[in-house]
Amino acid sequence: MRFVVAPDSYKGSVSALEAAMAMEIGIKRVFPSAGVVKIPLADGGEGTVQTLVESTRGVLHKKRVTGPMGKMVEAIWGVLGDGKTAVIEMASASGLPLVPAAGRNPLEATTAGTGQLIQEVLEAGLKRLVLGIGGSATNDGGMGAVRALGARFVDAAGKDLPEGGGSLGTLASIELAGLDPRLRELEILVACDVDNPLCGERGASAVFGPQKGATPEMVAFLDAALAHYADIAERVTGRKVKDAAGAGAAGGFGAGLLFFTGARMRPGVEIVLEATHFAEAAAEADVIITGEGNTDFQTAFGKAPVGAAAAAKRFKKPVVCVSGGLGAGYRDVYAKGIDVAMPCPAEPMSLRQCMELGAEPISDAVERVCKLLQIGMRLG
Repeated sequence: MRFVVAPDSYKGSVSALEAAMAMEIGIKRVFPSAGVVKIPLADGGEGTVQTLVESTRGVLHKKRVTGPMGKMVEAIWGVLGDGKTAVIEMASASGLPLVPAAGRNPLEATTAGTGQLIQEVLEAGLKRLVLGIGGSATNDGGMGAVRALGARFVDAAGKDLPEGGGSLGTLASIELAGLDPRLRELEILVACDVDNPLCGERGASAVFGPQKGATPEMVAFLDAALAHYADIAERVTGRKVKDAAGAGAAGGFGAGLLFFTGARMRPGVEIVLEATHFAEAAAEADVIITGEGNTDFQTAFGKAPVGAAAAAKRFKKPVVCVSGGLGAGYRDVYAKGIDVAMPCPAEPMSLRQCMELGAEPISDAVERVCKLLQIGMRLG
């Protein structure tokens, strides 16, 4: 038997690599001689840098940057095994996990740290960047990042705006003369798993603002501020991106990248699958096992397990998704190439209890999957 195990991280509990190792343990309990290829996945959020660097035998770097609420944080970025491609994840520099729930404030949160990481890539002389923009704590339209790269965002008095999306409503002009010219030579591939526009009912503020601490009043205020910002950025750059798919990603950072760089957006999992040569491994496998922290209706919109399933189905391979839990609409994944969704817990327990057990429930669930495979093999 040959298996490919390709899980995403189980957020807050187990990394993608740890999950893959746990899956291998479960397989070996039932099929001791099975071949197992481990391919940890990510979709542009937390874990993207580690996954791509480890999978391509690249190099990991650390850099102290400005965190989302202004305090310095230690962020990671990497260079892939080709020695030419950098990878950054916004979650490491400007991410929601960096801010305690009580301290989240999208009116003030900044993407400056992500811009500082991009500056580090430019200083290293690299010409290609994979930029994962999932998991942000921000709603500033990318102003902080673009400003860190040399642009100015000023009010009617010519003063620089304070950090955060709350100040964008007073934006009078954007000055690009100081923008780092090396950006024009940097190919930026944005790993993005949402297609939301910048503003409106499906926009950055309305859809993602509440999880970042926005009240209903803040949502309306931030949405209007981003619309004002987009009007000025359009006049300055000549680019119409407010309604572009992905413009609303990461609190509008998607729009900032489209306005001020030559960035192209692609589903994050597709980028990771290509970099890790998933298709080649899947073609030689008998069974694919993927997984994530929680599988529900959102998974079907293109999260990592569905991305892996789509690639595996090109070779007509069976795909099992082993998840920490199954939520509303999880059956939607069956139309996306996943053959069965298996929850980890073997007995009633709270989410906290399951997370505290770490990787053990993953191994146990995969063991149960493999015992079912044994029965199927005998029947066959």
